[in-house]
Formats: sequence, structure tokens, C-alpha cells
Amino acid sequence: MNAPAETTPPSDDWSGRTIAYLGPVGTFSEQALLGQSDLASATVRPMSTFAEVLRATEDGEVDYAFVAIENAIEGTVNATQDALVFDADLFIQREVVLPIHLDLMAQPGVTMGDITTVLSYPHALAQSRHFIARELPGAMPEAANSTAEAARLIAAATGDLARRGAAIGPRRAAEVYGLEILARAIEDHPDNATRFLLITRDVVPAPTGHDKTSIVVFQRTDEPGSLLSILHEFADRGINLTKLESRPTRRGLGDYCFLIDLEGHIADELVADALRSLRARQADVKFLGSYPIAGERAERMREQVGEAQREADAWVEQLRSHIR
Repeated sequence: MNAPAETTPPSDDWSGRTIAYLGPVGTFSEQALLGQSDLASATVRPMSTFAEVLRATEDGEVDYAFVAIENAIEGTVNATQDALVFDADLFIQREVVLPIHLDLMAQPGVTMGDITTVLSYPHALAQSRHFIARELPGAMPEAANSTAEAARLIAAATGDLARRGAAIGPRRAAEVYGLEILARAIEDHPDNATRFLLITRDVVPAPTGHDKTSIVVFQRTDEPGSLLSILHEFADRGINLTKLESRPTRRGLGDYCFLIDLEGHIADELVADALRSLRARQADVKFLGSYPIAGERAERMREQVGEAQREADAWVEQLRSHIR
């Protein structure tokens, strides 16, 4: 089983805290969540939909939500993104990146030649379309609420679905629901990965030195150059944008907002100044969070930034020692 990259070292006792994720047991969400060693003492609670996960967090039923936000192949998970932008008032705590490998699974005794129906989450079906077309040309793909839910439905099936149905999902789902794996790593792109977010109420994590800030920008007026003026707020301060995406605002056809990820933390004066100016001059801004960047080199980068900061602090203190 592939483990997601750690984003922060174990630093806190999570016992007594509850984290909701898209269930049932055996989803990629659960796999990514359990791969965060510092969260091992938390109580995890599977729920049926992304909307339910976020609602339970906002209402205080659970302490945190853990949700998928982006896939390397299929792009943004719009159900999560739209809930964060328009419905929920929550802050991102960290991101977690999980390599995605998909297996084809069925009840014991079912063979590849038997399969006429393939259940899975729509993203997983899309990520396996070449395999399905090549190896299961007569099979009909059907959507499920999650990859694990597809596995659970196949495991519980009777009649024709039990004899001729299969699911696409993570290896853990086959283990949990007692299914046999007929084909491993069937995804069309071996470098596929999904980015997850840990989210809660009212808390912005302290800066680590290698952070990302996510915002939503709503234009006050739609006029030529309005997007350029928004981007200038960051370019003029040398702030790198790592993501720029437009989404309908639900206010009317052709009315869009912009989702922006940028390097830096709200505690950084340059970032704060850019957001301050953006809100005052250009647009309404919704702050989604400042949080540690994930990735293979993230911890090394934080260590380097921390060491550089300590050296700079010592240098300043040495200079100040000469003040009379």
C-alpha cells in the first residue's frame, strides 16, 4: 500500500479529536488519512458524501474534515471545492498527497471474462478508461459514491451482479470487503496522485517557512484588465502563484470567481500586504487557509528555511550587540 507523504512531523496529541472522511472504510481518503502518523490517535469517522463531511465539521459534530480536493489526471474535485468556496466557513490545516493505484476486484470465483458491470467512483472510472476499453470491452461502467462503496456493493451483491460485477478501487478495499484482485495497477497513468486537505474551524496553522495560502477572489466589476489587476498584486510583490482556476459564482451565467493558491503564509508581511491591497482595491476575497506545503522535498525545504532563519537571527543579534 502506498503511503502519502508526511506534511508535518508528529507534534501534538490528537487523542480525543474526531476526523471525518469520505467513507465507507477502504477509500483512498482513509488510506491517505491513516498515512499521517501524527493523526494516529485521533478517532476517524467515515461519512457518505463530501458535503456531509464538511457540514459535520462546520457544525462541530466532528473536529476536522479530511477531503480530496484535486487529482493529477481528472483535476479539481468540484464537490469539495464548491463546498469550501460557497457553503462552508472553514480553514485548511494541511495538504496530503497520495499516489493513486487502482485495482480491479470481484467476488471469489469471478473471472475477467465474466464481468459485464464495473462499479467505481467517477474519477476512478475515468482514470481506468483505457484498461476497461482494452480488457473489458463489453462491460458497462456504473458510478458509486466512492471506490470503497463500489467494493462494498460488489461484496454484498447477489444474483447477476455477484457473478458478473466488479469494482475498481484501492487494494485496501479488497482486503476490507473480502474481494479477489483480478488485475493490479490498472490506472491509465502510473504517476497519478490525489491531493487531500485537512480542514477545521477558526484555526490557521503557524507558519513553517514553506507554506501555501489559498484564497477565492470575487471581482467587484467585470471589465477589461480586471484579472490582470488582480494578478499584479502578487507579481509586484514577487509572490509566486501555484494555481489559478475560475469557477462560476452561481450569481448568473458568465459570472466567475478565481481560486488562487500562492506561496507564503498570511503571517508573512508580503502576503498580508497583497491580500490587504487586493481586498481594498480590487475584489472581495475569501481566505481558505495558510498551511504547510506537501511533497517529497517539503520537509527538507522547511528545515533549510528554518536553519537560514536562525542564522539570520543570529546575524542581526550580533550586529545589534554593537549598539551603544
